[in-house]
Amino acid sequence: MMPVPWSHVSYWRCTGCGICCKKFDVVLKFDEWLRLVKTYGIGVTTAGLNKFYLNKRPDGSCVFLTQSGNISFCGLQNMKPLACKLWPFRILDKPKYGRPNEAAFNYNGRRLYVYIDPLCPEILWGKPTPKMVYKVIPEFIEIALGLREKQFYSTATPLYSLYPKTRRRYRII
Repeated sequence: MMPVPWSHVSYWRCTGCGICCKKFDVVLKFDEWLRLVKTYGIGVTTAGLNKFYLNKRPDGSCVFLTQSGNISFCGLQNMKPLACKLWPFRILDKPKYGRPNEAAFNYNGRRLYVYIDPLCPEILWGKPTPKMVYKVIPEFIEIALGLREKQFYSTATPLYSLYPKTRRRYRII
């Protein structure tokens, strides 16, 4: 299915469903591959014709996918590949998937083209919300351009940040 321009998406947020970690092959940049191999060994990656990929379990899920109840999360938080950080968004210099006027996004005077993979179940279709325009998309762009590493809007929100009281420490008597 073809990615759609961002202007058709009201809002998006990661809920940790894990579909991206189960249904797609993750292409690694060479430096990402090297870091992973040095840390975890060659078995966590696989080689294609001209690319390296994260390896998969027999069920098709990423070897770093971790489950906690119904929530999926990446075991590579500090070394998460760029492809994983960006999914389901695609940030491009040219309108590769068509509809350039609908995909164009002005980021600090730079014209970029932002598309979203419609296979992500967390997409809310419609007119983009201000949060989508001023928080979510700029964060994805900054990650794509290497201006930011830490994720906030572009990853699942940890449970403790949704419910601050669960962070309390209790003394066992």
